[in-house]
Amino acid sequence: MALQSRDKTDGAGRQVALPPYWEEAKAELMRRDRIMNKLIPQFGDLHLVGHDDPFTTLARSIVNQQVTPKAANAAWQKLLVALPKFTPALVMKAGAAELSACGLSKRKTEYILDLADNFKAKKVHATLWDQMDDEAVIAELVQIRGITRWTAEMFLIFNLLRPNVLPLDDPRLIAGISHNYFSGEPVSRSDAREVSANWEPYRTVATWYLWRSLDPVPVE
Repeated sequence: MALQSRDKTDGAGRQVALPPYWEEAKAELMRRDRIMNKLIPQFGDLHLVGHDDPFTTLARSIVNQQVTPKAANAAWQKLLVALPKFTPALVMKAGAAELSACGLSKRKTEYILDLADNFKAKKVHATLWDQMDDEAVIAELVQIRGITRWTAEMFLIFNLLRPNVLPLDDPRLIAGISHNYFSGEPVSRSDAREVSANWEPYRTVATWYLWRSLDPVPVE
């Protein structure tokens, strides 16, 4: 499903071309859902910006776990300053002390080093992920220490550009649904699933716009 052009990237190695399903998804969501019909036009030509490198995408998702986007971005930028070439071999060479100095907790440092080891030793099948369905990719990824279902779903969204991911463990998604659909009232997973039924097969796109409703400038 990762059909976005791989030769259009910015200086950070991010895919800047429009995902191939994006315009159709916007039209469908706006036609079906009155909230999306109001929300989507507010963000003009902005769209999901993916990442080409699987290792970098997963490491970034680990950094993002359980912290605010601002705090995660600050730690990530320090990592990129320390390691401009963010590869498994160089991460392992840097070691725990250098990673921790970038603001990572002891546990996240261990997780990123373990991720680097999995990639360097080819314990994961990264070259096959774009041919596997969503749940198969998730099943493999969650075997890696520190990668939760949420982390795997972020990978599906930001690296494989899968169009129909609904990350129910993501607090920003739940907050976005609460804010836009329930006037700020608490939202259960059942409520979220019910609302999202109208978004298929473009739940990724709806999720992205709900994120933007809370954080208008993407930090991805």
